[in-house]
Amino acid sequence: MLFDFTGLPDKFLRLLVVLLLPVLPLAAQVRPVPVTGAVYTSTGTAVEGATVTLHRSADSVAVKTEFSDVEGRFQLEPTALGVYLISVAQLGYTRSWAGPVDVSAPVAPLKLTLAPSAVQLKEVTITAQKPLFERLPDRTVVNVESSILSSGNSVLNVLERAPGVAVDAGENISLRGRKGLLVLLDGKRVPLTGGELANLLRSLPAEQVRSIELITNPSAKYDAQGTAGVIAINLKKDQRQGNNGNANLSYGRGKYGKLSSGVSFNHQQKALNVYGTYAYTKRNGFQNLAFDRTYYQDEIVTSRSTQYNKRRLDLESHTWRTGLDYTVGEKTSVGAVLSGLASRLPVDGQNSSVFYDALGQETLQYTSRTISELQTPNVAGNLTFRHTFRPDSSGTPELTADADIARFGTDRDLSLATAFLSPQLSPRLLTGDQQGTLTIQSVKADYIRPLPNGVRAEAGVKASWVRSNNDIIFFNTIDDITTLDVNQSNGFRYKEDIKAAYVNLTRTRPRLTIAAGLRAEHTLAIGRQTIGNENFDRNYLQLFPNLSVRRTISETHEMGISLSRRLNRPTYNQFNPFRFYVDPTSYRAGNPYLRPQTSYNTELTHTFRKLTTGLSYAYTSNPIVDVYQLDANSLVRLTNANLSAEHYYAFTLAAPLTLTKWWQVYTDAELFYIYFTGKFEGATTLPGRVGAILSANNSFTITKTWSADLNATYNSREQYAFQIVRSRGQVGVGVQKTLLDGRGTLRLNATDLFYTAPVRSTSRYVPLVENQRATQDTRVVTASFAYRFGSSEVAPTRKRTTAAEDEKRRAAGQ
Repeated sequence: MLFDFTGLPDKFLRLLVVLLLPVLPLAAQVRPVPVTGAVYTSTGTAVEGATVTLHRSADSVAVKTEFSDVEGRFQLEPTALGVYLISVAQLGYTRSWAGPVDVSAPVAPLKLTLAPSAVQLKEVTITAQKPLFERLPDRTVVNVESSILSSGNSVLNVLERAPGVAVDAGENISLRGRKGLLVLLDGKRVPLTGGELANLLRSLPAEQVRSIELITNPSAKYDAQGTAGVIAINLKKDQRQGNNGNANLSYGRGKYGKLSSGVSFNHQQKALNVYGTYAYTKRNGFQNLAFDRTYYQDEIVTSRSTQYNKRRLDLESHTWRTGLDYTVGEKTSVGAVLSGLASRLPVDGQNSSVFYDALGQETLQYTSRTISELQTPNVAGNLTFRHTFRPDSSGTPELTADADIARFGTDRDLSLATAFLSPQLSPRLLTGDQQGTLTIQSVKADYIRPLPNGVRAEAGVKASWVRSNNDIIFFNTIDDITTLDVNQSNGFRYKEDIKAAYVNLTRTRPRLTIAAGLRAEHTLAIGRQTIGNENFDRNYLQLFPNLSVRRTISETHEMGISLSRRLNRPTYNQFNPFRFYVDPTSYRAGNPYLRPQTSYNTELTHTFRKLTTGLSYAYTSNPIVDVYQLDANSLVRLTNANLSAEHYYAFTLAAPLTLTKWWQVYTDAELFYIYFTGKFEGATTLPGRVGAILSANNSFTITKTWSADLNATYNSREQYAFQIVRSRGQVGVGVQKTLLDGRGTLRLNATDLFYTAPVRSTSRYVPLVENQRATQDTRVVTASFAYRFGSSEVAPTRKRTTAAEDEKRRAAGQ
């Protein structure tokens, strides 16, 4: 076994010392102690979202307000010594009071009980909603269900408009300019990258999503995967009592039509909650790629080519989810979820290519047609168990245990027919068939224990097993003679076992929260080909520490620092050496010799009122990047490779502004500088360049029933490893009308109004320079209607969590 725990770089250590010096002495100051506790109904059920208020005892003036979390817990931090009263309120219940409480000495956690109101409201129409974007100390939250522009769009479309997120021509997702993300779908890891991940997110309608969290420095409770951070996609779940549900229908039109529809139901009564959702999506569109290539030998031009790929895509997907939660007793609950996403993606592509020699004389001209179909039947199941122990003076210990299993299927057919125009050659037909399955199993247990003096301890273990089996077979047909292509047909088996354990300690003092954690992960990865010797074995143990400190300087100022070490393992498709053809001269293939990349990340943040600024630095060893190379047959291969190191510097600014009572603006700026060291087949990486991602979302409240959004994003010119990406952006606008007593919502939106989203880039290598322009069906006008039916009484129940959920945001300061 190889023990790999690389020491911190000297630059990182110096930065750590400088950043911590002004913060640590503040821990010794004497401050008022916080008031903690939990809110329950008279039947003992925890209440989420209750309004908990701290009042001065002398005159009952409110000085602080917080909301209870999913476990009913809350924490109020007085700004001055004194005696206070505490009240709690929730719709449908009478206000409850506690106190007086003297905050000059430690206060035992309070247990506040809500009794049902004597006046029961038959129907309540709630017009207020969460802002589209929220900047929290450790993450940015995109409240998708509050977005007018999300209706009729996919999750990938929503991400493209999220602060700091970009999608390049290869459909790689980056956050604040960095690639290498852990993507969680309702708490479960999505083990895909690049185009495969984009296709899955394109299949998922935005109407199914409650929120998306963008986390750049996650704690040790997360999987260590994802050097650039975590994108957590949280699906919707109805929390109303009785029988209720939602239905939605939308149709959008760009060059082609886009249909999306869905329905959800929920039955919640006493100890039982049963729910389900279904969505159907049919999104027709196109992906066109125009590129020219210049080929070199000994720095001398040998040939050139101009090529154009025009592809029609007709994506069709079915998404479903059903589950139940059952409260066994006052302290124990169990749950189960079964979900699936089946998509079908037929592609019809036309290619035209012309090749020239060094003098500009035509040497080859051909056309080709690519017909393929990709089917991905995915299904996942989850079982969960939760138990709370007898509370003591410090709080309530809690144990959760879960098990997950997910199966991702792949069925891909290919027909690539080539007709040669000059010179006259026999037409060729390449056909292929790929069959693959990816199975992920995991079990996990977490234990939370509040301790005296504001300390909270968390510990957990997790084991996951990944198995991938892929087989591909190719045939060549020339002059009506079909033969097996033995050079491209193969089988690939991948096995990955990960065992992990972590511990987190959080101490919350008045105005100061310190959290430290350590995660250990042992990885065993094995890859085998049926034919060939491109096999690999990986066996290593790594440690991943993290530290965060948050200091409230005053009611308007707060500072924080976070440090972490993270890992990015290559996914199975990045290892997989199979070829996936784009056209006769271009294909994608994995690299079995990839090594994992590790990074050290630090971020310093400052919040003044609602204005948040941040400074970040990250050092990454063995960074994984996309590269182009010429194979033995002079075909262009897109693959992945490791470089020596990556250095990343960033400045971030988030400013939610209320310009008037009816106009709110959320502006976000991400400035970053990235440079790489290392070479690939003799090519040196490009020098670093400052890049920027700017976004602004305007929300207008026109009347009680009319509202509108105007969104704009801009990505500046970037240089990343061997690639130059030119500036791009988009503008979207939407209007919303509520009707039918608040149960119906009618929306109309338009995205990429000026068609400025196409990506233009240049890639530079020793034997090849490629310029390309990628365009898609992004300028779309969509009309949608959603209707909410059934009971409107909000249920004060615990929110469901799953075992694969790598973070359960329970404690403030995590």
